Amino acid sequence: MQFRNLRGIREDRDIKQKDIAQILNVSQNTYSQYENGVISLTAEVLIKLADYYDVSVDFLLDRTNNPCMQK
Repeated sequence: MQFRNLRGIREDRDIKQKDIAQILNVSQNTYSQYENGVISLTAEVLIKLADYYDVSVDFLLDRTNNPCMQK
């Protein structure tokens, strides 16, 4: 399962995969596999990405089109 919102938010902010991979301390190839759904995102990675982008985990997982975090 590809994660369109995860890829979209990265591209909208003009961030390269290698830059996000460095933040997550993984290889660019691993990050690419996250975006393409080849390997599963861990809870730790999801939380780091949600915090970095200031969006909800549900948005990153394409469960909603609303990026706002529920408070």
